[in-house]
Amino acid sequence: MIELAIGIMLCGCALGAGIALIAGIGPGIGEGQAVAKACEAVGRQPESKSAVTSTLILGCALAETTGIYGLVIGILLIFVAPGRFVDILMSAIGK
Repeated sequence: MIELAIGIMLCGCALGAGIALIAGIGPGIGEGQAVAKACEAVGRQPESKSAVTSTLILGCALAETTGIYGLVIGILLIFVAPGRFVDILMSAIGK
């Protein structure tokens, strides 16, 4: 019975990590669209290149944090959470 509970917890951690790592798709798409629009803006008004570039870099940095948060959560769910959950289970049943 305990083995089943541990298996379910490990399965939940693996599924959660997979879902958390899907968060990397959004920043990739968003940054690609931002770069495309920045290239269009510079192509239309080359004199605004410095303003567009600085805004683009700031926007890409902010968008990338979403992917990094998802990566951190995924790593925690893979390496930290299973051990903690098993410890909590074992202490709850008194072993």
